[in-house]
Amino acid sequence: MRQSLVAANWKMNGSIQSNQSLLESLKQNIGSVQNAEVVICPPFVYLQQVRQLLEGTQMSWGAQNLSQQEPGAFTGEVAVNMLVDFDCKYVIVGHSERRSIYAESDILVAEKFAKAQSAGLIPILCVGELLEQREAGETQKVVKRQLDAVIQLQSVASLAKSVIAYEPVWAIGTGKTATPEQAQEVHAFIRGEIAKLDTGVAENLQILYGGSVKGSNATELFTMPDIDGGLIGGASLKADEFLTICQAAR
Repeated sequence: MRQSLVAANWKMNGSIQSNQSLLESLKQNIGSVQNAEVVICPPFVYLQQVRQLLEGTQMSWGAQNLSQQEPGAFTGEVAVNMLVDFDCKYVIVGHSERRSIYAESDILVAEKFAKAQSAGLIPILCVGELLEQREAGETQKVVKRQLDAVIQLQSVASLAKSVIAYEPVWAIGTGKTATPEQAQEVHAFIRGEIAKLDTGVAENLQILYGGSVKGSNATELFTMPDIDGGLIGGASLKADEFLTICQAAR
């Protein structure tokens, strides 16, 4: 039985004061979450604060990105060993905003995935299609291409120590949400493609949904058989809303 996972992606949001208020509220109420691991992914500069506030709780933490490079002359980048220094357990790779705004290619994402695993971190690999790709009927083609880049570099076995997050890009920050059936269709496709290569990896792989999950739709989404939790953006900045989502995990 796969454990549910709910990961908070704060994106480029937060302050020392607001972070403390949010995390203290989560700490006081996290006992109501029985069926899911909860992960907080803040901006890099707040990792130490999050670490200090969450140590000893049932919550984990991680980063939103990393460099594929070894430490060196890469101004503005963050190396994987730096994330290890902060006891990160997870790191998001290939988020749609990294792919679209910062032009991260499938190969670059695969290299970041490999770098995370080389240091013992669990990558949360994001895949998903743009609106025009969905309308052109290319959802499966795009998602398969993004998965194949990682599999070809690292092998399908590497997915056993990872999490996949399906993000329909057209449903992120737009207020639009894929129906539970639409989301389930793609999650089932992802699991099916991996099962063609390794049924054991596919059966145990956590696949999260990452498209405008809210407290009002979380239960319906999380009851789908191949949806194992969520990668939560804006709703993770509101303690009550985020807790409602976490409580919905089966």
